[in-house]
Amino acid sequence: MTHPEATDADTAADATGRDLIARLAFGSMAAQTLRAAVRLGVVELVGDTPRRAADVAADARAEPQPMTRLLRALTGLGLLRETAPDSFSVTPAGALLHPGRPDSLASFVRMFTEPTIIRAWEHLDDSVRTGEIAFDSVFGTDFFSHLAQDPDLSSAFNSAMSQASSETAAALPHAFDFGRFTAVTDVGGGDGTLLAAVLAAHPGIEGVVLDTAEGLAEASDTMARGGLAGRCSLVAGDFFHTVPGGSDLYLVKSVLHDWTDDQAVTILRHCREVLPPGGLVLIVEPVLPEVVGTTADAADGGITYLSDLNMLVNVGGRERTRTDFEEVCRRAGLTLTSVTPLAGAAPFALIEAVAA
Repeated sequence: MTHPEATDADTAADATGRDLIARLAFGSMAAQTLRAAVRLGVVELVGDTPRRAADVAADARAEPQPMTRLLRALTGLGLLRETAPDSFSVTPAGALLHPGRPDSLASFVRMFTEPTIIRAWEHLDDSVRTGEIAFDSVFGTDFFSHLAQDPDLSSAFNSAMSQASSETAAALPHAFDFGRFTAVTDVGGGDGTLLAAVLAAHPGIEGVVLDTAEGLAEASDTMARGGLAGRCSLVAGDFFHTVPGGSDLYLVKSVLHDWTDDQAVTILRHCREVLPPGGLVLIVEPVLPEVVGTTADAADGGITYLSDLNMLVNVGGRERTRTDFEEVCRRAGLTLTSVTPLAGAAPFALIEAVAA
């Protein structure tokens, strides 16, 4: 009930607030709608021209009425259009769910709607109260050990991380002066998607991908597809123990946010130990503003803050501000020299650090 003295503006603000809360409360349902669309192959089945819901249902071996309801929900979410009653086409955003596209996000959706990821979120309040990692208590082991025990899930994670890196891989080679370096080691580089893009754009550079054996499982295929196998070495190892020497640039993308400050310092310190004179550590991660609500937040609509909570419940890491990055670099024997937004790959930034 609206207060009798409320103005029209108050009433409008109240309605807007209620709409916001409703959308947020239904957010997990929207995510599972995406998951169902990917699992059923809806975008592939609709194809490039409008199709009737009944035909999509038949190809998906699904019931016509529930399929129509799913397609209309996807239309409401902006991923499909209903071009005529019970006839649907794919929007540009929806096309990103097609697994055959080079810029597909289908694996990314599968992973981040995966029950293994979501279960720990059910205990977010516990993690906030205690600071403990919910995943560890739910599954009895840490996230990355759990991945190592499940090859299918590990492969799905690697594919999701590759898709998550595709935008950065397109932007990074042209946003940073790689040409002044002779060799780059991608620390925690996974399947090599990012480093392959750098090497392809800069033929004078040699490369190394450092990751666990599980993380490197698809890296040889990535390098072979790009004709880069002769210019890139794959090193199975643990960046908590050592980082291989021999490079003058150490690239660390979407790694530090997985870990606590002490662990991030250890990773960076190992980079510092093998950094030659004139060498550089290039960290590629989002940088949170010092105060929430500044224009920097507009780049991703607050998703980085959700990522921060995901780090809390699933792995124990965190997203960081510039001040936070300066501190972990300082503790590792490095000096942070610049932070530059990565154009075309918001909310990522290029964080440069040199030997202190």
